[in-house]
Amino acid sequence: MPRVQEFDTESVVLAARNIFWDKGFEATSVPDLEQATGLNRSSLYNAFGSKRGLFDAAVQDYLQRIVRPRMRVLVDEPTASDAAAHYYRGLAAELSNIPDELSANGCLLLNSAAGFAAHDEIQRAAVDAYRAELAAALEHALRALDPTSARAVVERRARMLTAVSIGAMLLARVNTGEAVALVDAAVEQLDEWGRAAS
Repeated sequence: MPRVQEFDTESVVLAARNIFWDKGFEATSVPDLEQATGLNRSSLYNAFGSKRGLFDAAVQDYLQRIVRPRMRVLVDEPTASDAAAHYYRGLAAELSNIPDELSANGCLLLNSAAGFAAHDEIQRAAVDAYRAELAAALEHALRALDPTSARAVVERRARMLTAVSIGAMLLARVNTGEAVALVDAAVEQLDEWGRAAS
C-alpha cells in the first residue's frame, strides 16, 4: 500500500521556488531543498520525481502567483485605454522597491532561460510561452489604447514592449535604476502613442 503524503505540496513548492529564485537551478543542491522544505530527499523525489520536477513545479507556481496577476491589468475586460501604461508604471514601482539584497534575484523564469534554456527544450518552451503570453496581453491592451491602429503596428509595438519588459527584468539584477528608466521610457512612449490616437 502506497504511503500517504503527509505534507502540504503548495508550501513545499513555495519554499523550493524561493530557494531556486535565490540561488538558481544549478547552484541549488538537494540538501538546500531539504533544508528549505523540511522534507528529505526521498519525500521530494517521491512527490516530484527529481530536482528538475520540483523546479518545474516552482516555475508554474511563479507564473500563477507572480507573473499572471501582474499581467491581469492588460487583459481584464473592459480593457482601459491606459492599461499598458498602468502595467509599466506598476512594473517600475515594483523594480524601484526591490530590496538591494533581492535585486540580484531578478525574474525566476528569465533566470532559468539564462541558465539552461539554451539546451533544455522544456525550459525553452516555458520561457517562450511566457514571452508569447505577455506579447498577446500587450497587443490586447494596445488595441484599447488605439483601436484604429493596423494589426501589424499593434504587433510590432507589442513585440517591442515585450522586449522592454524582459530586458528590464534582466537589467534589474545588475542596475535597478537603469531598469526603472527603461520601463519609464516605455510609459512615455505609450503616452505618446495615446496622444497620437486621440
